[in-house]
Amino acid sequence: MREKELRFALICYGGISLAVYMHGITKEVWRLAAASRAFHEGSPQTGSGRIYGELLAALADKGGVKLRVLADIIAGASAGGINGIFLARAIASGQSLDPLTELWLKDADVDYLLDPDARPLSAATKFWAVPIAGWMMKKRGNVIDRTVGEGAQDEVRAKLSRLVRARWFEPPFGGETFSGLLLDAFDAMDKGPVGPALVPAGQPVDLFVSVTDYAGHQTFLSLNSPPRVTEEEHRLILRFRQDVRAGRGLGDVPSLAAAARATASFPGAFPPFTLRELDRVLGKRGIDWPQRDAFIRAQLPAGGEGDPADRVLIDGSVLANAPFRPAIAALKQRPARREIDRRFVYIDPKPDFRSISFGKPGEAGANGAAEGEEAKLPGFLSTILGALSEIPREQPIRESVEAIEGMSRRIRRMQHIVDAMKVEVEEQVAALFGTTFFLDTPTPARLQKWRAKAQDQASARAGFSYAPYGHLKLSSVVEELVGAIDRLAPPEGDIHRRNRRDALWTEIRSRGLDRLSGKRGMGASDDAVVFFRIHDIGFRIRRLRFLARELDRVVEAKRDARDPACDAMRDAIYDALGLYLEREGDDWLADIDVPADADPAAWIDAIGERRDLIGADAGADARVAEGLAQLPKDDRRTLLLAYLGYPFYDIATLPLLQGEGFDEFDPIKVDRISPSDATAIRTGGASAMLKGIEFNSFGAFFSRAYRENDYLWGRLHGADRLIDIVASSVAGTLTAEELAAIKRQAFHAILDEEEGRLPKVKALIAELRMEIA
Repeated sequence: MREKELRFALICYGGISLAVYMHGITKEVWRLAAASRAFHEGSPQTGSGRIYGELLAALADKGGVKLRVLADIIAGASAGGINGIFLARAIASGQSLDPLTELWLKDADVDYLLDPDARPLSAATKFWAVPIAGWMMKKRGNVIDRTVGEGAQDEVRAKLSRLVRARWFEPPFGGETFSGLLLDAFDAMDKGPVGPALVPAGQPVDLFVSVTDYAGHQTFLSLNSPPRVTEEEHRLILRFRQDVRAGRGLGDVPSLAAAARATASFPGAFPPFTLRELDRVLGKRGIDWPQRDAFIRAQLPAGGEGDPADRVLIDGSVLANAPFRPAIAALKQRPARREIDRRFVYIDPKPDFRSISFGKPGEAGANGAAEGEEAKLPGFLSTILGALSEIPREQPIRESVEAIEGMSRRIRRMQHIVDAMKVEVEEQVAALFGTTFFLDTPTPARLQKWRAKAQDQASARAGFSYAPYGHLKLSSVVEELVGAIDRLAPPEGDIHRRNRRDALWTEIRSRGLDRLSGKRGMGASDDAVVFFRIHDIGFRIRRLRFLARELDRVVEAKRDARDPACDAMRDAIYDALGLYLEREGDDWLADIDVPADADPAAWIDAIGERRDLIGADAGADARVAEGLAQLPKDDRRTLLLAYLGYPFYDIATLPLLQGEGFDEFDPIKVDRISPSDATAIRTGGASAMLKGIEFNSFGAFFSRAYRENDYLWGRLHGADRLIDIVASSVAGTLTAEELAAIKRQAFHAILDEEEGRLPKVKALIAELRMEIA
């Protein structure tokens, strides 16, 4: 049976009070990941997790694919940023999201969020505003009558009245109150149940949180004339990573709380965020923040006057509501143990609903134009509100999707090239060794000798095409060294960074390494060969990942059942890969004793000596030889030809991939989860099902019934779409009728699980049971 991983890079949009709806969706993502792990371990599951396990079992039985589902890249803004932070921590730590649900339902409320200093002290507070608000709320056909069920109307009117009588011209919601709520949520997760992490051992989890730097920070651009200019940058991405190998995790709660508070600092509703606010809240609670300085260094822009703790941060969705870019960048350097189906899944809570409607020619809208009439221009207030709030947050994601598709095209092209080359490469490698090579008995010493010979012949037989490949390879190696030096000894500024890079390239040229070609222009020069043997860690990593791919696609694909010999070979490949990955990390280089201002030659030589890639090669060869020895003869030969022949493939594919290489080696697909896409129960989009869209997306803050409604729909929509996405990973296995039956089981499981927790929406649950049945 083939093994395959379905990996999610999850993008969570902003949505203000629709955060409760998104909590329901992310909770299903978490349940799916937990069910996947339990399925592979043979552990029982309950609720919707049991249905996900049955779905995975059906795909294995009927499709012959044992699928593992995980989310390892998460990016979010505003409400999506908060949910992304909690989800990432649950996935990386094995903690539960269940304790958060009651906090969302109870505490995400206007009465709780109001700043204590803004709450009306008596019914007479701002007495002149009471009759105005009362008249607006009691006017026939008002928004409350139209959108709020009878059972919740009194609650909404009372809370809206208190909000209207709160302080004006200052944010009504409390920043310290919000920070305290976030800390309560992390505390609830810490006290809740803990299971195993929901990603395989060694798999990193990357978290990106979009924030807006209110004052901006200077960035530098290099031009022809003038040579250097500055501009103000307001977009800011806070980056966190769980990486056991590098000793990094998502356990620093104050740092995560700072990111959550900043990303959801919606202008006008919450005060802007500074670290001073969090310092006060932590102080009142007696919580230390030992990593505060490290957070400032890593996350806040350097330079500028004043204390970084005074930098003002506001809602991340103001400028980057759909943070695809950092998630795309995180695709590099990801381990791949088996075939990967990479999905970018973005959660958009209201794609069909806009708070401010501009209308279009020929259709009725807020501008009042009927069919066939010329549309009126948006009014004064609509134009201002749209420019300040709606337009920046609703920018299309077309460029990001096209970038992902471009990457996928290059990967597919690379796969076709490799497949087309395979027969010829295997013939060339076999011819290199004639009848004398002992493929039946590979040993570490033989592998070392065969590798060197195959690599030399690949470069020689490439002819003049080796030169562009060699220069691209050299550039990749040198730029990797530049990055490592910058991380070990951070430059003092952009000019220092550029001068250091230029000095390092000057050193490379002084060693004659820019003249890569060997005798008569064929192959690599002796100096280049030595340099690559000492420093080219990227080639070694690409070769082993290629070998893992061939094991999966060519050898294991022929098996009818799990083969311990293939498992042993895979373990050998990844043990060998670990030798290089740990040397690639900064922790391996941390104890290098080189002054920050040392010349480039000292840095180059010290990094080469510390990494000792030639020594690592011996260890890798030993592990690969041990794994090969356990395979049948034909499979052993197949993988040995791939291992030795990889230089031929690399010469062909590295220029295609512009020197980067892709670890996951498979095309990328994009999926959306939204009320408009989850149509198995009802259609009509957000306006037909969600309550949080009212009051410019603040609606769910006014009623527990609203929050219960949106949370429940979030779980149902999450299950609906996730079942579709999982099934599409093994396309054609299940019929439409079988998928519909699985969805009905999942929906009933969710309703059974939530009925006792959601007393305000009993009528909705009864309606849903009828519709699902």
